[in-house]
Amino acid sequence: MSIFGKNFKKHAHSYSGRVYNSDRKWIIPFFVSLVVWITLISAAIFGYYSSSSLSNNQDLLSFNMAKSDDSGGYFVEMNMDKPSDFPKEKAPRLAYLISGTKGDSKRMMRTLQAVYHPRNQYILHMDLEAPPRERLELTMAVKNDQTFAEVENVRVMAQSNLVTYKGPTMIATTLQAIAILLKESLSWDWFINLSASDYPLVTQDDLLHVFSNLSRTLNFIEHTKLTGWKLNQRAKPIIVDPGLYLSKKSDLAITSQRRSLPTSFNLFTGSAWVMLTRSFVEYCIWGYENLPRTILMYYTNFVSSPEGYFHTVICNTKEFTSTAISHDLHYIAWDYPPKQHPRYLTIKDFEKMINSSAPFARKFPKDDVVLDKIDKELLGRTHRFSQGAWCVGGSDHGSDPCAVRGDDSVFRPGPGAARLSGLFAQLLSDDFKNKSCPV
Repeated sequence: MSIFGKNFKKHAHSYSGRVYNSDRKWIIPFFVSLVVWITLISAAIFGYYSSSSLSNNQDLLSFNMAKSDDSGGYFVEMNMDKPSDFPKEKAPRLAYLISGTKGDSKRMMRTLQAVYHPRNQYILHMDLEAPPRERLELTMAVKNDQTFAEVENVRVMAQSNLVTYKGPTMIATTLQAIAILLKESLSWDWFINLSASDYPLVTQDDLLHVFSNLSRTLNFIEHTKLTGWKLNQRAKPIIVDPGLYLSKKSDLAITSQRRSLPTSFNLFTGSAWVMLTRSFVEYCIWGYENLPRTILMYYTNFVSSPEGYFHTVICNTKEFTSTAISHDLHYIAWDYPPKQHPRYLTIKDFEKMINSSAPFARKFPKDDVVLDKIDKELLGRTHRFSQGAWCVGGSDHGSDPCAVRGDDSVFRPGPGAARLSGLFAQLLSDDFKNKSCPV
């Protein structure tokens, strides 16, 4: 049962079909909107969780990352003499949400290990479709990892929500995770959401080094004004997310009624994958001017709300409008003409992924060989984690260099940082920034 299930279970008999009886008019949609809005806000602020796995710094030692013979020049030997060293209070910290569903526990762990850094915060959510045994398996894998246990920066959400594709339950889970991260840690700077089918194309040292030199006010959220057929197909229908009242996944329930467009704010859409500042997500949780709550209530009955909620909030708030950079920091490949979902990435897409300079890519098939190639040539991953300056242990006799931790505010950037810097030079140019939040 999802976190909202108890509120809607008694109404489940009314939603047996995908289309509502028009005789009910606006009563049921209005009631559902009201209760869901209250529930979403409550979940975002009072979400529960379980904690597992905080930081023990040791003296920094150097390590070598050798160039692979077949690396194609993407993963080259780094300059060991000039690591980037920042005061601890100035080096950035990231907060990740990694989400998955049935059959994703091992994929979630692999993605977690590939993006892990002691400086960051992580929260994992496996939705209610996954059997209890698999959710327990994920929890125990985190609990039994020695590094996670010592650093205590990885959490698994004990309360599993049923997440419906294109429904507001994904937004509710994201806001709940953000609320937990805000409550548990006061020091992170950006929030990033990933799924089990996402994977990094740069090391965390690359990412943290580059973001050390960026303004902490920038939000990376691909967005455009909602117009045309998307406006008619997403904004005007009224939907109810079955994940709110059922214990098994099904399609969105669509009412026979249509609604007019809002007049107090403009609608925006874009990618569901974002990198948002702490100040902006705090605004979304607390809603100082009530606008985030108003928009959240509107999006509880909206088709593809994960692709519109944050986008609409940021582009209708003067304080944050100029901070929105229209890029989701992902490489994603689509069929032509585009289908409902992006196509899976394979070894044939490797060069395109590199040339995109994006720090993340999706969607990957489970355990595909392209992930092994990324590990070897881009991440320098030989054991659990991608290589970083914080890994100061020896590698003799196959030992894990990340078993011994050094100063987590020292980064050793590589080619990924150079690619990423080139991307940001483009994204922060005046020509690109002028496209932000069109009127």
